Amino acid sequence: MLQFDLFTTIDAIGTFAFAVSGATAAIRSRYDIFGILVLAFVTAIGGGTIRDLLIGNTPVNWLTDTITIWSILTGFIFALIFRKRIGKWDGWLFFFDAAGLGLFTVTGTQIGLASGMGVGISVTLGTITGCFGGVIRDVLAGIKPLIFRKEIYASAAVIGGLLFAGTLHFTGSLFWAQITGIISTVLIRVISVRFELELPKLKSSS
Repeated sequence: MLQFDLFTTIDAIGTFAFAVSGATAAIRSRYDIFGILVLAFVTAIGGGTIRDLLIGNTPVNWLTDTITIWSILTGFIFALIFRKRIGKWDGWLFFFDAAGLGLFTVTGTQIGLASGMGVGISVTLGTITGCFGGVIRDVLAGIKPLIFRKEIYASAAVIGGLLFAGTLHFTGSLFWAQITGIISTVLIRVISVRFELELPKLKSSS
């Protein structure tokens, strides 16, 4: 039986991280305070909402979980308080986006496994949970979503989800599976950006 050890903490941290990344993107795009709150909110709950709807988990998680709401509000306030101390917006946004990607990939994959889904479907759910909040954020902020660029983004989530599932299967330790999935996802993102690793881009034949 899959147990949800540390699940609430990981989910709350991931929600906070994505809320900060959404608020940061909105501040950079010079949104008003309501726009900043909205972007923080949809970034934090977008992927999880799609996941819950796909597996029939209704009402979706954030409608019944006050921790999620408080995590979003905390991330929103955090971004507002420290906005003037941030010298490099891109680095700030990247840090919280990578953290949110790793944390949400693990929670999404874990929910899939706990719902009786196979590993492939569970990893897909983890990838959706980790990626689609950022897609919504980027679309609303008026920039090309990271997932559709050459950067290694969704691939990092897939690998992290597989490593989470594999570690859980072979060790039986949920804690180490979570740590492995989160760290591997974040490291792949950081290394790919640091060394400018990219997925191949197809050229038109015309």
